[in-house]
Amino acid sequence: MKPNRLIPLLVLLSGLGLAQNAAPATLSLGQFSAVYNAFSLAIAAMGASAVFFFVSRSSVAPKYRIALVVSGLVVTIAGYHYLRIFNSWDAAYVLKDGVYASSGQPFNDAYRYVDWFLTVPLLLLETVAVLGLPAVQSRSLIWRLVIASALMIVLGYPGEVGTLTARFWWGLASTVPFVYILWLLWGELGQAASRQKPEVQLYSRNMKLLLLFSWGVYPIAYALPLLGITGASSVIGVQVGYTIADILAKPVFGILAYAIAITKTRQDLGLGEDDEVVLTPRGGLTPGATD
Repeated sequence: MKPNRLIPLLVLLSGLGLAQNAAPATLSLGQFSAVYNAFSLAIAAMGASAVFFFVSRSSVAPKYRIALVVSGLVVTIAGYHYLRIFNSWDAAYVLKDGVYASSGQPFNDAYRYVDWFLTVPLLLLETVAVLGLPAVQSRSLIWRLVIASALMIVLGYPGEVGTLTARFWWGLASTVPFVYILWLLWGELGQAASRQKPEVQLYSRNMKLLLLFSWGVYPIAYALPLLGITGASSVIGVQVGYTIADILAKPVFGILAYAIAITKTRQDLGLGEDDEVVLTPRGGLTPGATD
């Protein structure tokens, strides 16, 4: 691997020992529980959706199965990191006199950025793979999306653990690849999706809108300290906001990818809405009997 390809990874790894610097000394019962329960919900959502995506792989045509495998990998990776985040949050506070006080162990939110560094490129790979585009077109799109998404995450992390000034400038830098990703999704990928059948076009449009909506939560949560929302309110808003966005961007997004894969499988086989799909002994699919 060329040295210049290692630079983004080294920048990210250099800060992994840093804990989120905005963690407050005390939290009310409601504040602590809001984050605790949000993390718990995320773990359950990621775990359940991982089972669904891996089990459902055999129900779509072979060329779309990679999208479901990627969906399963995304939520599996995210579930593992949410378990680590959950444990770190639980260890960072102890209940004293009706409030949660710092235990002396820092809350390490770097797990979240490691998760994004792995899963965001996979999400974009999933978006391209499920459409079954020609190999040359899909490879070009995937490489550009993956590189831009890695830059977006790497550039955002120094601002997360730095001062407010650093947060502003690194957040601004991270916005550049974010805008480029949106340009690719609504430009080249949008043109490719426009050549699909109407039902697939609808699902594809909904995937892009969900991606825009869920990803839009991240910069809002990221900007809370810049808007003067600090202390406990800032931390709760950031953690709950990021968690809701992750649930939308991973399990829910994967379900839309599954819907596209199922729809395109039925279209490829020339099936109607009431026709069954039968799995052959060799792992292929064939039309079944109609009720």
